[in-house]
Parts: sequence; C-alpha cells; structure tokens
Amino acid sequence: MKPILVLYATREGQTRKIAEHVTQYLVARGLEARLEDVESPIESIDPAHFQAVVLAASVNHGNHAREMIGFVRAYRMELARLPTALLSVSLAAASAEDGRQAGANHAHTSAEVAKATREFLDRTGLQPARILPVAGALLYSEYGRLVRFVMQRITQDAELGADTPHDFEYAAWARLDRFIDEFLGFRSSTRARAAVPAHA
Repeated sequence: MKPILVLYATREGQTRKIAEHVTQYLVARGLEARLEDVESPIESIDPAHFQAVVLAASVNHGNHAREMIGFVRAYRMELARLPTALLSVSLAAASAEDGRQAGANHAHTSAEVAKATREFLDRTGLQPARILPVAGALLYSEYGRLVRFVMQRITQDAELGADTPHDFEYAAWARLDRFIDEFLGFRSSTRARAAVPAHA
C-alpha cells in the first residue's frame, strides 16, 4: 500500500507537533505515513508514490506560512491528482471553537479563520477534499519579552489563556483523529469545492 504524505510548515513548532500526531495516528491505524517539512527538499509527490496528502500550515497575522504557499503553488498539478486535506493551524481557531465565547467575539474569530483559509485557497489554487481549522498553542516559555507582552494582549482580547508562566495547547486531538478518519473514507469521492467548512 502506498504511504500517506504529511507535510507541514511551522513557525514555533506547534504545527509540526500536529503533523507528527497525524503521522503517528496513521501508523497506529496500520497505515504507512511519511512526515516532511516543506522547507526541506522533497524529490517528488508523484501520485504513483502516495495515496493521499495531508497539509498542515500555521497561520500568523491572518496569513498561512509562505513556505506552504510556495510549495502548494510549485506542486499544484500533482496535488490536484491526489486526495488532499488541509489543516489550518491558528490561535483564531482556538477562539472560534470555544463555545463559551461571547457572540460578537466568536463571530469575529470565526470570520478570521474563514478569511485566512479562503485567501490560502485563492493564492494557491488548491482544492482540498477536506479542510479543518486546528487550534494552535501559546508557547510563552519560548517567547521573548516583547512577543510575550504582545501575545498576552492579543489573548486577553480573545479570552484565551494569558497566564504567561504557563504554555497553553488548544488542539482538539480527538477531533483531529476523527477528521483524518473522515478524510480517508472520503478520499475516493469527488473533491469538495474550495470552501471553508462549518465548525464541528
């Protein structure tokens, strides 16, 4: 059986962790998976070599990682011939998925997630079979003083964790696993048009 290719582009390491989780989950399901950083040279994503692709890209300041954008543009034809899933990783997704959020704030962060995803699809021409916004992390222990201050202000507005001595991880791992299962079951079906899905 051909492997599933898991590609990631990360800024602070959380998207890599999410991609590693997907890879380990696939292996636990008895499937072969190959994990790659889009910044490292990859010889080919020939559909003859892979059965599907999972793309995991971080979002910063409303934009997906430029490395992933460049990669998808370069391999657009190959990706069009493979079942492809997109994981869009951001703090906005954490706020958008929090049912305790106030109505206006929830709507704002949900709109941010949708806008960033639409722009990525428009810029790359990608038409993934499945899309999942994935909540990122606040890694205060790895931030400098200025970044920590800025992130604390942002998270106060978004009603996320602002207790700077601690890191916060928001990814819903069980939801991610279900998404991967659904994607694998969906892979032989007609691709969905490039649209941002409703949150589960």
